[in-house]
Amino acid sequence: MEQKTDIVVIGGGAIGICCAYYLAEKGRHVTLVEKGDICSGSSYGNAGLIVPSYSIPLAAPGVITKGLKWMLNPESPFYIKPRLQRDFLSWLWKFRSACNEHHVQNVLPVLRDLSFESLLLFDDIAEIDGIEFGYEKKGIVEIFKTHKGFEEGVKDSLLLQKNGIDTVVLDANALTEFTSGMKTSAVGGIFFPRDAHLIPDQFVYQLAGYLRKRGIQILTSTEVIGLKTKARRVTSIMTTRGDIAVDEVVLAGGAWSVQIARDLKIKLFIESAKGYSVTFKRPPQSPLIPFTMAEARVVLTPMKDMLRIAGTLELAGFDQSINRRRLQAILKAVTAYFPDFDYSSLELIEIWRGLRSCTPDGLPYLGRLPRYDNATIAAGHGMLGISLAPITGKIVAQLITNETPAINLTPLRVERFN
Repeated sequence: MEQKTDIVVIGGGAIGICCAYYLAEKGRHVTLVEKGDICSGSSYGNAGLIVPSYSIPLAAPGVITKGLKWMLNPESPFYIKPRLQRDFLSWLWKFRSACNEHHVQNVLPVLRDLSFESLLLFDDIAEIDGIEFGYEKKGIVEIFKTHKGFEEGVKDSLLLQKNGIDTVVLDANALTEFTSGMKTSAVGGIFFPRDAHLIPDQFVYQLAGYLRKRGIQILTSTEVIGLKTKARRVTSIMTTRGDIAVDEVVLAGGAWSVQIARDLKIKLFIESAKGYSVTFKRPPQSPLIPFTMAEARVVLTPMKDMLRIAGTLELAGFDQSINRRRLQAILKAVTAYFPDFDYSSLELIEIWRGLRSCTPDGLPYLGRLPRYDNATIAAGHGMLGISLAPITGKIVAQLITNETPAINLTPLRVERFN
């Protein structure tokens, strides 16, 4: 027998859970479906950063040149696995087209506004009784091992400052104020005081538990295998546990959204970007705030009694294997910046990898799907999934309840690549 619900949210990561949360706040009856367990994808093991400072998109001047050099290095922070698939080549062409100064100038204010709004919403969620997810607003520090890298970082910080994002440039001596006594070989750094961090899986689990207590149905191990449509409406969701008739559907399946959207004859330009993390029991001497090691693209995040090292952007399709050499490169990068850091002596908690969903221009898909009156998409957030989850959920809820979001969604529309 077919189930019936008001709204189905597809995807049980940070984005999907936040969509369900804000829809429930508006009194809507929501069913969330997830093909695995809640928070089983890229929301689980990431660096846990909430970062207005990451408002400069990946598609920026010079990235193509760096990327070509990095392709020859199996330990590089950004790796593209060569593939002759038509969709992938099309994605790469659009990414190449976006790597220019004009694009950065257009995208930066959009990501900035989304990030700052999301930060305010995290404050609200953290105040909910019984919810605790290691949320700390202490800023983060980006450090540089080379003078050339430091100069580029200072240039980027000036651009961020110009766009209303606070930055503080630190020389090598000033860094000691932030390292908690850890020796560093960095030549300088930049402090971003308005950034924050959290424990990502706890955020998703806690919010999911809160929703369940409020009567929101969360169906795990329930894979979407198709969508039924009639005229301009999605009428039901076909899943491995039966069909669900819907009034509205939200597509928040991360990298898997591409496959689901095909039933609607909609092409999404999303590539899976694999990232790794290694989580240890936190040693007595460790930083109090996250550190980004700029040239290596590696992040060191303290998370209560844990210490997480995360990095790498690997465009390799849906390959979820663990490349041990790249994993080792992430760990060695920390030692290169903190010479006394001995990860081999730490108690290992977990090695993880996950697939981020990346668009060519670094902006998510967020808005109504073309040709359908009751379908909304929230996917393609790249490395900003956790960071932008609350504002994404709020905007989705506003669209479905016919409110006008305060943020201009035109740059995020699905049709922008056509």
